[in-house]
Amino acid sequence: MEVNLDLHCDLTAYLLQPNSSPNGDVRCSVDKLFAGNVKMQVMAFYSATEKGSVDEVKEQLKHYRSLLNLPGVYEFSPDKAELKDGLGIIAAVENASGLCEEDQPVEDAFKNLDWLISQAKIMYVGLTHHLENRFGGGNFTQAGLKDDGKRLIEFLDGRKIAIDLSHTSDQLAYGILNFIDQHHLDIPVLASHSNMRAVFDHNRNLPDELVTEIVNRGGLIGLNFVKYFINPENPSKIYRHIEHAVKLGAEDHLCFGADFFDDKSHPEQDRYPFFFPEFGDSTAYSTINSRISELFSDEMKEKISHRNALSYFKRLHKI
Repeated sequence: MEVNLDLHCDLTAYLLQPNSSPNGDVRCSVDKLFAGNVKMQVMAFYSATEKGSVDEVKEQLKHYRSLLNLPGVYEFSPDKAELKDGLGIIAAVENASGLCEEDQPVEDAFKNLDWLISQAKIMYVGLTHHLENRFGGGNFTQAGLKDDGKRLIEFLDGRKIAIDLSHTSDQLAYGILNFIDQHHLDIPVLASHSNMRAVFDHNRNLPDELVTEIVNRGGLIGLNFVKYFINPENPSKIYRHIEHAVKLGAEDHLCFGADFFDDKSHPEQDRYPFFFPEFGDSTAYSTINSRISELFSDEMKEKISHRNALSYFKRLHKI
């Protein structure tokens, strides 16, 4: 049976809406995850940099915990890196504003992250989203790493929780990497849902230098299915992103990070739909896997669909 692992979806953020349900009208619903043979899905807790951000993450944790009560859903254990029958889920924090609001003591971020870790398995933390916050600059800015960002990075040292570079400015990404190196910190890095900037020039995509850095540090790069990061006119360009990443040495570091979210409620409705029909929801992996086998090899398909992500956990936890 086909096996797929995915590093990023926004199901828990969708579940904050009134009258929503895990099998509601969202691209990453639980029934679609099962239909797409997704055996491990990262549930990203997203909140904007605004008042109430911490409470939103706490509410998403409640929904995450409720998902574990559904038939066939279990919590994936990264320190075992074993897939069971059913759907394994693991949490992440997309935007550290969900750990600490702008006017709160930065120590609150540490307390809240410790509490989250006590309640759920956490795979990664992103310092920012699109905009700037107290930790650093998002991908629509040119701000770099700030003092509170440095303190949060130090707090992650040795915890085997990765820092996600998908929503950083280039300046922040390099600031994070330099800070890790200068202080000899034990922190993995990844890009949970980003494509290659050399193939499609968008600041949400990774420049070659960051691709190489992630590869050299044993991280992962999750291929993003949003058409505005592939090429708005041509869905087949996703395979060019794969080809380019492989040329940069990322064959053993690519995986899926589809970024499925509720684009029907997105404020920029002139851009709807955000996904090509053939990549429209969590049942799309089979189509993509078949094409990867045709263009590259069956081995490449296996690596991208699940083997690379499992190997990441095994490296991280020395299994």
